[in-house]
Amino acid sequence: MNYKPIIIVPGEPNSIFLEIYFKTIKKKIKTPILIICSYDLLVLQMKKLNFDFKINLIDKNKIFSQLKKNQINILNVNYNVKKAFERISSKSNIYIDNCFKLALELLNENISNKFINGPISKKHFLKKKYLGITEYLAKKTNTKKFAMLIYNQNLSVSPITTHLPIKLVAKRLNKKMIINKIKLINDFYKQIFKIKPQIAVTGLNPHCESIHSYNEDTNIIKPSINYLKNFGLKIEGPLSADTVFLSKNRKCFDVIIGMYHDQVLSPIKTLYEYDAINITLGLPFIRISPDHGPNEKMMGKNLSNPLSLIKAIKFLDKN
Repeated sequence: MNYKPIIIVPGEPNSIFLEIYFKTIKKKIKTPILIICSYDLLVLQMKKLNFDFKINLIDKNKIFSQLKKNQINILNVNYNVKKAFERISSKSNIYIDNCFKLALELLNENISNKFINGPISKKHFLKKKYLGITEYLAKKTNTKKFAMLIYNQNLSVSPITTHLPIKLVAKRLNKKMIINKIKLINDFYKQIFKIKPQIAVTGLNPHCESIHSYNEDTNIIKPSINYLKNFGLKIEGPLSADTVFLSKNRKCFDVIIGMYHDQVLSPIKTLYEYDAINITLGLPFIRISPDHGPNEKMMGKNLSNPLSLIKAIKFLDKN
């Protein structure tokens, strides 16, 4: 097999990711998948969840010659499976970091340009050093300009600030950040989908108004939008966040961009639930994360919905 695989890092070992991975690979996928995780952990979870797949252990130096269809291709990373099915804690940090390091090494060597990672614990793994895996990967790849796009074929959203406490949003917001992220989104749609997207931008304040003398909507957001219009972007705003998602309004746009995380992620998850994927724009490879968390309370119950991972793999399978 001589074409580039999709590289997958499951992330937090005490999560539902391997369950939804087993459910996903039952679907027809033309691109080979290379999963980077503990062989022992994968076997343990497969048995516990009553799945039965052939496992193909891969040598790091023989990836292309050893990849097989209809088997789980795995690069083993050592992990003490006695810690499996525990509560999420910092005990897994070294293991998770080793998985990411190996994946980034292969991506840097151009073994692949397609990467999926499962969820991690921001509290335990990132330890306040990064706002999220988006920022973690940006730092590891020396990427200065990046954006989070929650993609659905009918409507996508993007927060200008990501996993940031509300009290810090207005302080961090600036024209450069807004302009750079919207340019990345516009370029992504032109490159991948061959269209100029219709973009809506929300205001920060309720109804884009403020009782204070300084109004971010007037002083930061609107000038940024006007600047981008001069470059030919199809963009409108600032628009009130409480009405832009109404059916007659949202159908006018391909992407709705908000100023903070829950301003746009709450509506998109209400509309599409698991039918969305998290794409990081600006990295030297396409990175996607299924739009769900570790959900340790559901571990081992075989009840988790795999739709977001299915969508992630299908997206990379086509592009």
